[in-house]
Amino acid sequence: MGRHAHRLRGLIPPRLRASVESFTTECDHVLGQYLRGQLLVMLAMAVFFGIGLSLFGLDVALPVGVFTGLAMFVPYLGFGAGLLLATLAGLLQFASVKALLMVAVVFGLGQLLESLVLTPRLVGQRIGLHPLAVIFALLAFGQLFGLVGVLVALPASAVLLVALRRGRAEYLDSRLYRDS
Repeated sequence: MGRHAHRLRGLIPPRLRASVESFTTECDHVLGQYLRGQLLVMLAMAVFFGIGLSLFGLDVALPVGVFTGLAMFVPYLGFGAGLLLATLAGLLQFASVKALLMVAVVFGLGQLLESLVLTPRLVGQRIGLHPLAVIFALLAFGQLFGLVGVLVALPASAVLLVALRRGRAEYLDSRLYRDS
């Protein structure tokens, strides 16, 4: 434990320390699961975009696909940057409508795959959120806090879920619940 963490621990009343440490440990575990799930989504999307663009014959399909997959860590912004890069590369290589068609097909299917399948399943299930709750959290946080809200939606929802589970367990174990 670091010096600052030790000082913070000292501010917690002794009777609450075990509970707080247990809560923070569980949050740490859930946030670790979030990061692992997000990395899997990024990897899957890098492979999808690389293969999808190469099937259309784009010479720089692999670097564009890898960049787009990795940049998707920043929702919407990473996707938009990859979309712009693929469109420019396609127009420079093909100088025709084929470039626009290629980008529309690959990135359209990629967005559907990521939003409706990969993120809800690979991230949502790892942190204990139902796929619909993942979509709702992203929409709600995005509406309330913009881009920052989209970035923190799933980690914040995961921590909130841990707190709600613990609160429910405390309530069910309380005298208020048992004596009624």
